[in-house]
Amino acid sequence: MSPASPPLAIGGVTLQSPLLQAALSGYSDLPMRLLARRHGAAYAVCEVLLDTFVAVVGTNRRNLARIAVDPGEHPVGGQLMGANPDDFAPAAVRLVEAGFDVIDINFGCPVKKVLGRCRGGYLLGTPETALEIVSRVRDAVPARVPVTLKMRRGIDDSQRSLDHFWTIFEGAYDRGVAAITVHGRSVQQKYVGPSSWEFLAAAKRRAGKRVVIGSGDLFSAAACVAMLERTGVDGVSIARGAIGNPWIFRQTLALLAGGPPLPPPTIHEQADVLREHFRLAESLHGEDRAGRVMRKFAIKYARLHPEGLPVRDAFVAVKTNADWHAVLARFYAADGPGRDPADDVDETVECG
Repeated sequence: MSPASPPLAIGGVTLQSPLLQAALSGYSDLPMRLLARRHGAAYAVCEVLLDTFVAVVGTNRRNLARIAVDPGEHPVGGQLMGANPDDFAPAAVRLVEAGFDVIDINFGCPVKKVLGRCRGGYLLGTPETALEIVSRVRDAVPARVPVTLKMRRGIDDSQRSLDHFWTIFEGAYDRGVAAITVHGRSVQQKYVGPSSWEFLAAAKRRAGKRVVIGSGDLFSAAACVAMLERTGVDGVSIARGAIGNPWIFRQTLALLAGGPPLPPPTIHEQADVLREHFRLAESLHGEDRAGRVMRKFAIKYARLHPEGLPVRDAFVAVKTNADWHAVLARFYAADGPGRDPADDVDETVECG
C-alpha cells in the first residue's frame, strides 16, 4: 500500500488511512480514542456498550462519560452489544444523538458471562436473530449513518459454525451493513492461539469490493502492514496492541509510506503522553476517579519503559493521584530510548 492509496470509505464516512482503533471493553474511552487519533488512527470505536444501558443511560457523570464524544475525534464509532433485537434500535438512536458517526454491532465477544446471556459471539450461532438485529439497527438510524459489524470467524471450527458465519456475513451486507470487521479467532479460542489471517483473506475474497476490516494479532507496525499485504483486507482494527501504545499508529503509517521503522518513543515522549492521558481522564472522569482509571492504562504504558517491571509494579501500587505523579517523577525524569512492547502480549483484555 502506498501513500497514494485511496482513502477508506465506510459508507459515507471517509477515513484518511486504513488504521482503526478497535473497541476495547474498559479501555477505549474518549481519552484513549483521542490519543489514538492524534497518533495516526483514522477512526476509533468506543468500548462495547450494552444496548439496554445506552437506551436508558442516566445523567450522572460516570454514565455520561461512557457515551462522551469529543469534537476532535470525528469520525467515531459507537459499539453495541445485546441479545434482544427489540433493544438495539433505541440504543442505536441514542448513540447517534450522542454524536457517534457510525454504529457498530458486536457479534464477537467471547467472554463466558457474555455468551451465557446470549450476547456477543453467541449470536454467531443464531443467524436469524443476528440478522434481525442488523435490520433493526439499519432501519432505526438515518441513512447517512453507516452500520458496521464485528464478527469472529465462528463459534468453533465445525462446518455448521462456518456455514453460520457466511450466512451472517453475506446477509449483513445485503441488509445494508457498510463494513464488517473479522477477527481471525473463533469464539471458542477466546484469545488463545494464532489468529487465522488465511480466513481473513477468504472473507475479503468473498466480499469482493465490499469493505472488510481485519483484526487479530496486531501487536506491531510490521504486523499491521503484513496483514494488509497478505490478506487484502481494506483496513486493520488494532485492539490490544494499542493499549498504552498509541505510537503503533504513527509507526504503521511510516511503514505504509515506505519509510524505515520508527523507534519506540523515548522516555520523555512516553511521559508527555502519560501526562496528557491523565489530563484527559481527569477532565472526563473527574479528579476523584482519574487516578483509578489511569492505573490500568499506566501499567500498559510501562511495557515501553526500559525498566518495565519496576515501573509496572510502581503503578500497580498507586493509591492516590499524587502517587501516580510520583511514579512519573521517579521513573520518567531522565530521558533515554524506549523499548518495543510487541513481545508482551496481553491476554487479559476482553471483547476487543
